Amino acid sequence: MKNEHSHQTTKKFGMVINLDLCTGCGSCMVACMAENNVPFKPDETDKLKSITWMRVYRLTNGKPFPETDICYLPRPCQHCEGHGGHSPCVSVCPATATDYDSQTGIVSQIYTRCFGCRYCMAACPYHARYFNWYDPIWPDGMEKYLNPNVSPRMRGVVEKCSFCYHRYQAAKDRAYVEGQREIAEEDYQTACTQACPAGAITFGDLNNPEHAVYKLKQDPRAFRLLERLGTNTKVYYISSKEWVRKAGDNYLPDEKPKK
Repeated sequence: MKNEHSHQTTKKFGMVINLDLCTGCGSCMVACMAENNVPFKPDETDKLKSITWMRVYRLTNGKPFPETDICYLPRPCQHCEGHGGHSPCVSVCPATATDYDSQTGIVSQIYTRCFGCRYCMAACPYHARYFNWYDPIWPDGMEKYLNPNVSPRMRGVVEKCSFCYHRYQAAKDRAYVEGQREIAEEDYQTACTQACPAGAITFGDLNNPEHAVYKLKQDPRAFRLLERLGTNTKVYYISSKEWVRKAGDNYLPDEKPKK
């Protein structure tokens, strides 16, 4: 029988993003691209073929000035748990190139298994997956910029946010060498979390009461994107604005007034 001090084995890593703090600066997008060797093209104006694991969306309440209000919403992969790990993308992948890790709650992407059918892209309700239409081409000298811990992706495969999983592996290695059974909260943080100048992104174990995300997700202002779909995501958002919380679940006002 486990007591309150027993070794915790099941983790559920996730994020809480405070939209009241986000300024839409895009630092999280840049940090993500640099950390994970996300390829780019000389002309990034074609957003249908650009790759951005972390994308910041601009929301508006749709009202004219002076009642106009704007909110910025960072959107990484939501790492859906679905029901028992049957997230939308995992359920449709015929190559088992994407899988749900029940020990971390992270939805993985195995590039060497992917043959580019893009079923996962069609199944993802958050548009968080991207297809490589071209082999990455790095300008002269840019090979020094690449992260040696992350594999660049080849043409014809799908990629997405991994919650910087390579950092988790490195943290586990350090803990093993130091004789620690658990990694500290600060030892495993995503690049976007560390880069956010406003401190809007908090990352940690949603199952661990000692982690900040465990407490933040219980905030009465917290919500998840398209929660009515039952995807059971691991990215929570906080906003004090009711119209933002409604927009997060694709809210539409009733066409007819209620009697």
